[in-house]
Amino acid sequence: MNSTELREKQAPFKNKYKSDPASALLTLRAVGELGADVTCRLSFGAPPQTAGLHPAAGGDGTTSCSAEMLLQALVGCAGVTLGAVATAMEITIHSGTIVAEGDVDFRGTLGLSRDVPVGFQQIRLTFDLNTDAPVDKVQKLVELAERYCVVYQTLKNSPHVISQLK
Repeated sequence: MNSTELREKQAPFKNKYKSDPASALLTLRAVGELGADVTCRLSFGAPPQTAGLHPAAGGDGTTSCSAEMLLQALVGCAGVTLGAVATAMEITIHSGTIVAEGDVDFRGTLGLSRDVPVGFQQIRLTFDLNTDAPVDKVQKLVELAERYCVVYQTLKNSPHVISQLK
């Protein structure tokens, strides 16, 4: 896809959302079915994944750790967003790797210490891009990818989360 094709694909949506801002607000949804042995089966457009305990919390390594899935979602969103922005900016990316790493102290998750937070203490997102574009243009590309990446911005700006029992 080139920048013209991308703009053509996105134009109807941009026009609609400009004229009807309420139509741009969508509710995305994820559903999991609880399973045996402390697992939860998640359905995606691809084959379902089963989330389970990380080996550092008692898992056996045969299921996907939800925290790692969060990092995968960040990498996936950042990669797709970067690709779209590169296309719009007419930057050719010959190849690239995006890595998300997050630090978790499992003492918090396992309830061993109230002083240790549960969750990631830091997440690092690294872009390694093979391109002929000048450094300043690549820096702008990454900046815009971060700006428009839904998962990155959600993690960075921590939305209000509501939990309820049905």
